[in-house]
Amino acid sequence: MITQPAFAVEAWTIRERELNLDVLAQTESIFALSNGHIGLRGNLDEGEPCGLPGTYLNSFYELRPLPYPEGGYGYPESGQTIVNVTNGKIIRLLVDGAPLDIRYGQLQRHERELDLRAGVLRRTAMWSSPTGRTIKVSSIRLVSFTQRAIAAISYEVEPLDAPVRIVVQSELVANEALPDVGKDPRAGAVPLLPLESEEHDVQNLRGLLIHHTQASHLRIGAAMDHLVEGPEGMTMEAESTPDIARISFSARLQPGERLRIIKFLAYGWSSQRSRSAIHDQLLAALTAARSTGWEGLLAEQRDFVQMFWKHAGIEMEGDAQLQQAVRFAQFHALQACRRGEQRPIPAKGLTGPGYDGHTFWDTEIFVLPVLTLIYPHAAAETLHWRHSTLPLARERARQLGLRGAAFPWRTIHGEECSGYWPAGTAAFHINADIAYAVTFYIACTDDHVFEQEVGLELLVETARLWRSLGFLDTHGQFRINGVTGPDEYSALANNNVYTNLLAQQNLRAAAEASRRHPQVACSLGVDTDEIASWNEAAEKMFIPYDQDLNVTPRMTPLPPMNGGTLRTPHQSSTPCSCTFRILISIASRWSNRLIWFWPCICGAMPFRQSRRRATSPTMSR
Repeated sequence: MITQPAFAVEAWTIRERELNLDVLAQTESIFALSNGHIGLRGNLDEGEPCGLPGTYLNSFYELRPLPYPEGGYGYPESGQTIVNVTNGKIIRLLVDGAPLDIRYGQLQRHERELDLRAGVLRRTAMWSSPTGRTIKVSSIRLVSFTQRAIAAISYEVEPLDAPVRIVVQSELVANEALPDVGKDPRAGAVPLLPLESEEHDVQNLRGLLIHHTQASHLRIGAAMDHLVEGPEGMTMEAESTPDIARISFSARLQPGERLRIIKFLAYGWSSQRSRSAIHDQLLAALTAARSTGWEGLLAEQRDFVQMFWKHAGIEMEGDAQLQQAVRFAQFHALQACRRGEQRPIPAKGLTGPGYDGHTFWDTEIFVLPVLTLIYPHAAAETLHWRHSTLPLARERARQLGLRGAAFPWRTIHGEECSGYWPAGTAAFHINADIAYAVTFYIACTDDHVFEQEVGLELLVETARLWRSLGFLDTHGQFRINGVTGPDEYSALANNNVYTNLLAQQNLRAAAEASRRHPQVACSLGVDTDEIASWNEAAEKMFIPYDQDLNVTPRMTPLPPMNGGTLRTPHQSSTPCSCTFRILISIASRWSNRLIWFWPCICGAMPFRQSRRRATSPTMSR
């Protein structure tokens, strides 16, 4: 955690005036660049030192088994983990044979600046080598908002006090070593050497690597090309191995002379396309980037970002620090989605591997409402991705004995990846969260085409889930039992207020949308009886209220034991079959510690489990 003031308060920049290695990992996230398709952590150009190296492609993942001490009904068999793909950021520098490493020699000046109006990361460093040679390094890095597959770097070296022999090594590196992240459950479970080589090649100033994953069978390619400006006598060498492509430049520089390298990077991946198709795609992307040129890429980036601020800028008066924070948050929200193009928005964006790169309910409840107001196209694209996963969600609902669609608590591709039911699948509110994002988007944009082609089906299938998950008790109240609300530390509750209110809204929205578009609703199998059942459930939804305290509790407690039987609040009420499956599965998994666990089921002790904190040795990530 950054506990000291580290950044100057400026209107349009995030500026770090000195380098603090103790918070290097945190600043790498702050200075991360992304366009929603490619994500580059803010690592130093030379690669080391680093907190956590990271290069990510949206939805590029590897499968990993989710082992359980004892299997249970509905438990996912495998998880999905975002992969640190080929690193193209690395530009190593040697000064008279001494490698630039800020841990050695003397770092006289170091400044990094995230420019929120230009959409670039700038870095300036003045460093004296252990042999006493002082040089200045300047770099500018961007991930293009306009050319989806492209990132680019401008890198300049200048000696300040004496002639020096400079060697610059520009690299693509796959399967780079990652530091141990400890036991933090938010950190991704990264497989060792996740990429297997298919092709490596260098020609002139161009290098290329193509790999595939072992279990998910995804293919990824990375390529680089260069433009070089330097003194006469400069030489170049190229080499490649299965996991490294390297172009080396060597020159002798006098004070006042500069060696400048423009590095173009192209990335692509596919689950279906051939190696040769990926190869050609990368070369085409590099051709377009070279044709645009470095200055052209900068101009495109600046023009797009300025247009974004023109339509989405939020002005804060009287608080410069808050103004900076709001713009920083907006910029990172833009980075997470701009070129995602019907891909999910992960919990950490593409700034790191936290939470395995999964998307959660946070996307629909916290991110999409903001994007709907400032960049509605991106919100629609993300909901298109949710819609594309409907077949998997329907299958999950059938597996749970429910109708409609049960969307995953955490996922990359669309399958449920949570191996811990109480803080995973039991959080059924994810389905109402998606419905909320749909209705909010439609209300704000009047996008009737979206409503008919995407929104209505999402509303219908989630409404069907709620109608089968809940039940009408003997008093005519609609109850939803055995679910986990947003507070993941208190799992498996009856009538969680947040869940019931959002489900109520979901049911009403589905009924209203079906009446607006009767032909589309009919094609989805919706009839007047089903619409009436949604309205009835919404009208009779039980919302807990404490008359004595005049407050709305967040839930009703799970019922007490009575003669060895777990009872619902009314003896004749019957919870859904899914609730029994949940309890049976949990009991089988925790049979060796039921003395501790049973009070949790009965509401006497809250769970202390969530994706933010894991204390159980049986929790798999």
